[in-house]
Amino acid sequence: MKSLAKTPQAEDMRAYRRRLAAQGQHQFIAALPRETVTFIDEFKQRRGLRNRSQALLQLIERGRQTAQQ
Repeated sequence: MKSLAKTPQAEDMRAYRRRLAAQGQHQFIAALPRETVTFIDEFKQRRGLRNRSQALLQLIERGRQTAQQ
């Protein structure tokens, strides 16, 4: 069985993930090329979005709509 860290930071992160899960969301980390991150940041700025998550959600939704046509 995996042992969980007992530091205050680790507990804060677990609490944050529980709050996300309660909202029906999930946190993930992705390794992306710099060019892709630059594209996401430019998209975010053009759309006036607060964060990369919002930009990614919009881009994914566009891709979904295109794939369903």
